[in-house]
Amino acid sequence: MNMNRELEYMFVQCARVWIPDAEEVWKSAELTKDFKNGDASLQLMLEDGTSIEHKLDPKTKNLPYLRNPDILVGENDLTALSYLHEPAVLHNLKVRFIDSKLIYTYCGIVLVAINPYETLGIYGTDIINAYSGQNMGDMDPHIFAVAEEAYKQMARDERNQSIIVSGESGAGKTVSAKYAMRYFATVSGSTSEANVEQKVLASNPIMEAIGNAKTTRNDNSSRFGKYIEIGFDTRYRIIGANMRTYLLEKSRVVFQADEERNYHIFYQLCASSHLPEFKTLKLSSANDFLYTRQGRSPVIQGVDDTKELSTTRNAFTLLGINESYQMGLFQVLAAILHLGNVEIKDRDSDSSLIPPNNRHLTAFCELVGVTYQDMSQWLCHRKLKTATETYVKTLPRLQATNARDALAKHIYAKLFNWIVEHVNKALITNIKQHSFIGVLDIYGFETFEINSFEQFCINYANEKLQQQFNMHVFKLEQEEYMKEQIPWTLIDFYDNQPCINLIEAKMGILDLLDEECKMPKGSDDSWAQKLYNTHLKTCSLFEKPRMSNRAFIIQHFADKVEYQCEGFLEKNKDTVNEDQINVLKASKKFDLLVELFQDEEKATSPTGQVPGTGGRTRLSIKPDKGRDKSSKEHKKTVGCQFRNSLQMLMDTLNATTPHYVRCIKPNDFKLAFSFDPKRAVQQLRACGVLETIRISAAGFPSRWTYQEFFSRYRVLMKQKDVLSDKKLTCRNVLEKLVEDQDKYQFGKTKIFFRAGQVAYLEKLRADKLRVACIRIQKTIRCWLARKKYLRKRSAAITIQRFTRGYQARCLAKFMRRTQAATIIQKYQRMYVERKRYRQKQAAALVMQTILRAYMARQKYQGLVREHNAVIIQKRVRGWLARCWYKRCLVSLVYLQCCFRRMKARRELKKLKIEARSVEHFKKLNKGMENKIMQLQRRIDEQSKDNRSINEKLVSLETSSTAERERMRGELSRLRGVEEDAKNKGNQVTSLLEQLEKLRKELSSTQKEKKTIEDWAQTYRDEMEKMVSELKDQNCSLKKEKDDLNRLIQEQSQQMTEKMARAIVEKTQQLETDLNEERSRYQNLLTEHLRLEEKYDDLKETMVSSNVSKPGHRRTDSTHSSNESEYTYNSEYAELEEGSRAAEDVTRGMDTSLTLKLQKRLTELEQEKQSLRNELENREDQFQRARARDDVEFKKARGAELEYESLKRQELESENKKLKHDLVEIRRSLLGNAATGAGAPGSPAYKVVLEQLNASCEELEVRKEEVLILRSQLVSQKEAMHHKDEKETMTEPSAYVEDVSKLKDAGELKQAYIGLKDTNRSPRFIRKPLEVSDLLSRLRSAAPDFHKLNEDGELWLVNQGLKETIRLLEHQLQTQRRGYDSEVESLRGELQNVKEENNRQQQLLAQNLQLPPEARIEASLQHEITRLTNENLELLAEDPTASREARVTILRRMVDLMEQLEKQDRTIRKLKKQLKVYSKRIGEMGAQTEGQTSPGQMVDEPIHPVNIPRREKDFQGMLEYKKEDELKLVKNLILELKPRGVAVNLIPGLPAYILFMCLRHADYVNDDQKVRTLLTSTINSIKKILKKRGDDFETVSFWLSNTCRFLHCLKQYSGDEAFIKHNTQRQNEHILSNFDLAEYRQVISDLAIQIYQQLIKCMENILQPMIVSGMLEHETIQGVSGVKPTGLRKRTSSIVDEGTYTLDSILRQLSAFHSTMCQHGTDPELIKQVVKQQFYIIGAVTLNNLLLRKDMCSWSKGMQIRYNVSQLEEWLRDKGLMTCGAKETLEPLIQAAQLLQVKKKTDEDAEAICSMCLALTTAQIVKVLNLYTPVNEFEERVSVAFIRTIQTRLRDRCESPQLLMDTKMIYPVTFPFNPSSLALETIQIPSSLNLSFLTRV
Repeated sequence: MNMNRELEYMFVQCARVWIPDAEEVWKSAELTKDFKNGDASLQLMLEDGTSIEHKLDPKTKNLPYLRNPDILVGENDLTALSYLHEPAVLHNLKVRFIDSKLIYTYCGIVLVAINPYETLGIYGTDIINAYSGQNMGDMDPHIFAVAEEAYKQMARDERNQSIIVSGESGAGKTVSAKYAMRYFATVSGSTSEANVEQKVLASNPIMEAIGNAKTTRNDNSSRFGKYIEIGFDTRYRIIGANMRTYLLEKSRVVFQADEERNYHIFYQLCASSHLPEFKTLKLSSANDFLYTRQGRSPVIQGVDDTKELSTTRNAFTLLGINESYQMGLFQVLAAILHLGNVEIKDRDSDSSLIPPNNRHLTAFCELVGVTYQDMSQWLCHRKLKTATETYVKTLPRLQATNARDALAKHIYAKLFNWIVEHVNKALITNIKQHSFIGVLDIYGFETFEINSFEQFCINYANEKLQQQFNMHVFKLEQEEYMKEQIPWTLIDFYDNQPCINLIEAKMGILDLLDEECKMPKGSDDSWAQKLYNTHLKTCSLFEKPRMSNRAFIIQHFADKVEYQCEGFLEKNKDTVNEDQINVLKASKKFDLLVELFQDEEKATSPTGQVPGTGGRTRLSIKPDKGRDKSSKEHKKTVGCQFRNSLQMLMDTLNATTPHYVRCIKPNDFKLAFSFDPKRAVQQLRACGVLETIRISAAGFPSRWTYQEFFSRYRVLMKQKDVLSDKKLTCRNVLEKLVEDQDKYQFGKTKIFFRAGQVAYLEKLRADKLRVACIRIQKTIRCWLARKKYLRKRSAAITIQRFTRGYQARCLAKFMRRTQAATIIQKYQRMYVERKRYRQKQAAALVMQTILRAYMARQKYQGLVREHNAVIIQKRVRGWLARCWYKRCLVSLVYLQCCFRRMKARRELKKLKIEARSVEHFKKLNKGMENKIMQLQRRIDEQSKDNRSINEKLVSLETSSTAERERMRGELSRLRGVEEDAKNKGNQVTSLLEQLEKLRKELSSTQKEKKTIEDWAQTYRDEMEKMVSELKDQNCSLKKEKDDLNRLIQEQSQQMTEKMARAIVEKTQQLETDLNEERSRYQNLLTEHLRLEEKYDDLKETMVSSNVSKPGHRRTDSTHSSNESEYTYNSEYAELEEGSRAAEDVTRGMDTSLTLKLQKRLTELEQEKQSLRNELENREDQFQRARARDDVEFKKARGAELEYESLKRQELESENKKLKHDLVEIRRSLLGNAATGAGAPGSPAYKVVLEQLNASCEELEVRKEEVLILRSQLVSQKEAMHHKDEKETMTEPSAYVEDVSKLKDAGELKQAYIGLKDTNRSPRFIRKPLEVSDLLSRLRSAAPDFHKLNEDGELWLVNQGLKETIRLLEHQLQTQRRGYDSEVESLRGELQNVKEENNRQQQLLAQNLQLPPEARIEASLQHEITRLTNENLELLAEDPTASREARVTILRRMVDLMEQLEKQDRTIRKLKKQLKVYSKRIGEMGAQTEGQTSPGQMVDEPIHPVNIPRREKDFQGMLEYKKEDELKLVKNLILELKPRGVAVNLIPGLPAYILFMCLRHADYVNDDQKVRTLLTSTINSIKKILKKRGDDFETVSFWLSNTCRFLHCLKQYSGDEAFIKHNTQRQNEHILSNFDLAEYRQVISDLAIQIYQQLIKCMENILQPMIVSGMLEHETIQGVSGVKPTGLRKRTSSIVDEGTYTLDSILRQLSAFHSTMCQHGTDPELIKQVVKQQFYIIGAVTLNNLLLRKDMCSWSKGMQIRYNVSQLEEWLRDKGLMTCGAKETLEPLIQAAQLLQVKKKTDEDAEAICSMCLALTTAQIVKVLNLYTPVNEFEERVSVAFIRTIQTRLRDRCESPQLLMDTKMIYPVTFPFNPSSLALETIQIPSSLNLSFLTRV
């Protein structure tokens, strides 16, 4: 390196460099001493602390590579590194792979993919969606980013693309290609893409089985290359695929090296040989066959070949290869194994033979269907042809063996090609291909210990691909320089054209090989000599090994490779004995084998061209069928074929835009995330990554925009250097900082730097920041020291102040104490003297007191002694006298006892003598019984006496006890006397003895007392002990009770809390289940809407297809108007109309979708036909029932007419009899007139008059009952007339049940009064009957309605009139003689006229209150309401019968309308009659004032002449004609401009107008009109949303109106839950005839679809703003540092024109909110929309954060938290903090906090685990892995810390998904929101063009 000033500035102490190392390839070290020009070595210290001396090369003097700054380590793009060299690339890849677990890295235009040997969750659909539509540099490196770039360029540039995936065996090429195809299948938007991907993936097991084998480096190595073209149509949807293969390693079939295997399929067959279907193959273990045992490794650890074969067979089945073909394939493969075991022996030196009956050859012949003799003949012989003759030549054993192996290889190659051909057939389609993306999965550069012809071809292909890659990289560099208009020179890069010329040019290696193959005696040795002679001295890339004459060395772009010449000619020729082929083609039993060789004679080259799909030439390895058929052998060698195939591949790649993926194998032991630097460097050199780095480093690898450079290096500028022109500012600064002008170039938009310049600028920036930091530290430390000094000074002053104060206080205290002591001494001395005086005074007084008291006591004691002596003398003398008396008494008693004893003895002697005599004994016995009784009585008496004596004894004992106590008291008294007696000296002896006795008694008493006291004390102690024990027990019980109570309370509280938690959890679970159910339901609606749109697209396609083929178009004209009311039936009807047209859809459509649609159309057609048949059956039943009812009615009517005629005759005779009685009464009255008994005022007259009035009243009542019964009969006739409805909907006894519910005649009367004016046709008039009889009949099980008038009710009335008529006859003759006859004739007519008049007046009064159009239908309102209710009840009970009920109701409505018309005619006729009768009523009114018509007893009379005509109020309805419905929908929905309506009119006006029109349709009871209006409304809203679904204003407007329309349907439905919110006036507008609950559900579903459309529209608007505004834009300027971006330009974080900022997002959110508010959207719905908006913002931001390493830094976390706070402030301003939107941002907030918290210790890990509860473990670990320092002052997260986090979060139960689902939509609800607006107040503006609507 040049020792310029900049390098000297860089190689200073503490600078870090890379030095070579034998094991780690490159090792990091740090300079311990500054390097100066001229030094021969560097003083370094390794990372482990070892100090070394690194000597420089004395020739080159090149310094070691410098390390990049830490902030650049781990970059997404290797070209963003300041120092571009091998150790920097290796270290960056290692850091990303090991520390950050990132397997993808950009290297310019190359994506480097390192195989992790572990399943990663970065390939899901969420990741695909995250990368879809993103720029390649905006996201972290990924295979999806490359695929998206290819897809985007194909659509944008209209140019085919290619993705070239290369790498070593086991590096992950096939997996990368598979993920690329999966990405195309997902983002292409086609319905068939999954099928194509499945088919391609299904081909993988097949291709791996027949094309993959175990090698020393990979257990599943692909031994062929493949190029898959994925075709797209004009809409860039996948339509098919095609696969081409290259260079199958056929030699592996017959030979394998040690530790390697043959192709997997052979081992799978051998492992499955025990299966019954494989018995015929005669296979055994793989060790029994030569072709499978040479590698001595027949088993792969962890692989079950039997299961693998099952997978292969299933894949064959998926691709359409049936079982017979599969068994044929297995037969061919088994035959190859048997062929390898055919042993060929020497016959002599020039010939060979096969022993007869060779079992393997026999098995081979049986499997392929050829004869044993022919096969054994041509395996050992060969036919030679000359111009004139044909010879058969024997073959030596070696040649025969080679011919056998060649045949085996040829058969396997044919089989491989046949399978590839059938795979392509399964993947190809007939739709014309518009463009394609090719995925090339080809082998990378290979070098082994022994390299043969296969490695030579592989490395040749890599040389060609590397040349194409170099040219493409050079072209991109050139285009970049030209675009930026900077001067450029040719970059010196490695050009491998000489190596390619060495291989493929004239006289090159391949040319010489082909020439040697044509020589008769050609050999590998002679070919090697030709190579030496031709190229050894002329080409520097060709070398000869020193120790070998049969090998050569080629210097490839990656490394030198030594090739062994042995086998080159044999493999290049690839010749097969024609006679052997003919034997196989002659097989008559094996058709598959013949099919494999059917084009053998046509084959000239495996790279022949075949016509491809889409008018484009495809490449194929199949033989060209158009070549010379007379050729017998291959004319082209394998090398020539491969060269041509490779050239065609290069032509295809050159015609496309290439994208490169280089797969790296990190280690040879398949260890997860283990990095071997040696193997990695070897592959990086081989795959061209380092060459890309070298090309980039040769030019200007570092590129900055002017704005980014200004933002990053603003710290290096002075204030005066900053100009308004950023470009000029950057130019001036660079000229000052970098003196060498060649180190940078200024482009139009960027600054280009040479390698190392960015590191130099970064060092300058770091030094400047370090100096600034030192200055800041100095200032802060000075401030802290001064602050500390001032604090100490203030503290010292305070201490001094407090000390001086303390001393002053101490002095004052001492003075106060001295004064106090003096005072105390004064008072103390005074106290002592006074105390001494008082003591002396007290002592004198005490002495005097004692002396005086002693003298008094002596005098008192003398007096007491004299008195006591007198008392003692008195008591002693008395005691002596009593003792003498007692002795005398005892003596007398003793004398009496002696005398009495003597007499008793004498008497006893006499009795004994008597007792001995017998007579005496008998006498005694005679009275024994009596004596016994007497004795028994005496015993009883004695027992009584004993009891009394005992009682006396007890009393005596008590008295003695009392006496003893008294004596004891006396004894105590005598004791005192004794003491006195002792003092006196002489006492009487008797007193002394008595005193001694008393003492003894006293001692005994004391003993007893002591005993009693001891017992009492013992008892007391026992009781106290017992009480204490009881107290203790009580305390323990209380304590136990308290414990139990506390335990019970705790358990109760715990149970309460547990129940509360359980209830909360259950509630949450139910809410979650409800939300999930809503989400599933709404997802189904979304899927339904998508299918509808897809159906419309297919319909349009069919229509466009049918335009060109008008003969195939057919329109279904059988559409019925009586379909179900459910809206979707209209859509199904459209499906029915297009069922025939769907049959003509082109074959290019997806087959599965077409079959599903056809199946659905067939089902709908069948359903329609069944409904039509059912409708016809119902109509037939209805007609038959109606005819039957008409016949029955006519019969009943005839019988009634006959009955009425008979009844009329009976009544006439009765009237005649009554008239006769009346005449007799008149005569009797006339006869009594003279007596005056009947004169007015007389008692008899009054009685008669009262009876007459009572009779008249009863007559009126009877007449009214007759009218009621007539109305009932009319209703019954109508019910009989419509009997068909009862047969289809209800039981025949329904009317009976309804009537039977009425309790009495009054209820029946009130019920019929409401119906009596409904039908007044004269033909239905009946005669009345009694109400009680009517009730009894109606409540009977089967009432006979034809016998209601057969009881002669009028006779009962006339019975009461007979007497009255007799009494009034005379009075009537005198007062009404002149007009009696006229009154009799007009009375009945007048009565009828009045009744008719009242009825008509009531009817007119009711009709005048209704609109003109509703007056006709008013009379049938009750009946229609009843029928509607019955219909709804039937629908609720049996939904399947609803269709039949609707048809029946329609029929009945038609009949009712006919009856209405008849009644209308009747009313008009009655009106005319009314006018005539009015005049007559006026004339007769004065005479009939006292009489009241029956109809006026319940209702007040209404006279028609007095009815005022007043103006009616508006009822809140809009009337329109049927033909104006389309105009209504067009003007109100399709052509309505939401902006004008939202600004000028009330919110929800269209919804109100539609509902008012619906109300009128309901009011007139027109179900057809209701159905068509609702259907048209729903379909029109769907149409306008489909047309303008991307306009947020339109979607919001119709969401608001749809919700308002739904709320109106609920508010006026009549349901109790909804009408309670209405006013009284609003309740009058409730729908009266139809229950629209089903339509409410349909409209609710429509609202859900509109809501989801609104969310999608809103998401499309917000999506481009979120990442730029939330992540990339620096809201807080200067916090985030800008880092170099490399070749992959990411989106700039600097505000440019057109860049979205956070303010853009807030403005857009405000626009959304204001628009919804203007449209009158429900507040709860607005909250749900805002919550969804914030979820989208949070999810998209977090997903991009997780996929962008450059965004994971401390400063970006601060930016995110600030942005989130601005969003929260927006919520607070709008009053939406409670809508749940803030909670949706919680994952993003925690991710931002995670970026900012400390990440070092275990305490930090614990804090992170407790903080990040809304983030999953995968997300936390991902953020920690992606965390990247932006400045040198930040530190990376250690691997140990990340593992600690993983360990702590191991027990979390959560989804492993990394990204949030941005497509998730929260389930929406529409809470009921009634309107306070009165419908009658709504005015329709003229701007809506709705003048055809009439207010009602």
